[in-house]
Amino acid sequence: MKRLLLVVTAFLLLSGPAQAQGLSPAVKYGKWALLAGAIGMNYLAVRAHDRADEVFDIIEAECSTDQQRCALGPGGGYADPALEDLYQTSLRHDRRARLWLVGGETALVGSAALFIWELARPKTRPDNIPFEPEMRVMPSGRTGLGLRMAF
Repeated sequence: MKRLLLVVTAFLLLSGPAQAQGLSPAVKYGKWALLAGAIGMNYLAVRAHDRADEVFDIIEAECSTDQQRCALGPGGGYADPALEDLYQTSLRHDRRARLWLVGGETALVGSAALFIWELARPKTRPDNIPFEPEMRVMPSGRTGLGLRMAF
């Protein structure tokens, strides 16, 4: 997944803007790619957090049935190696969730910045419109409709 994202990012950054677009594909399509990445990373953060909660619920269930298993050792960890392993697994899932969340929020900020950048750019009419409808209010108060052709 990381390689695919890297290849797509490199492709978008290396390609130049098309003549009629005015914006590079990195901005035009990158904002949508970042938004999709933000949604995906936040979803993965939720899943990792849920896994950490599930593992910690197992620890709490074990501790409620037998409190002796939850005694702490001299180093501050659980004396029971199985419970300590479960606790470390829970911490590992929480760290992953945090990393996915930071990545997702960073992608969301990047996507918002690209949306704002595109909206803030000055808009000019493209030169390649061959037919353009025209509407005027005549001095007599009537409305005139027409078609302008560029040669």
